[in-house]
Amino acid sequence: MDKHIEISMLWQIYGKLLTEKQYSVLNEYYNNDLSLSEIAENYHISRQGVRDIIMKGENRLFEYEEKLGVMKKTQKQEEQIQIILSQLSEITDNSSDKKIEKILNEVQKELRVLA
Repeated sequence: MDKHIEISMLWQIYGKLLTEKQYSVLNEYYNNDLSLSEIAENYHISRQGVRDIIMKGENRLFEYEEKLGVMKKTQKQEEQIQIILSQLSEITDNSSDKKIEKILNEVQKELRVLA
């Protein structure tokens, strides 16, 4: 997975556990795609200061994920849901019983909401 996407996802899950400044700077850098210089100007700090905040924030996000594993669990659940949806589609396509087909379609609909 691309680091920017991974950090952005971790920020969404654990961001509120960061300091206010880490939360804001990581958001500006990863989600709003601002450069270090732009962020430094907005916060009236040096580029190196911005880089330090980003590095500390990233490290905290990775520590939270290592300890709690929310993103990993979520990804695993999404993979399992996709497998189940695929299997249900196969059953639905090969079913001749309209009542079973209707039930399977409802289950698929509910699983898609979770995915």
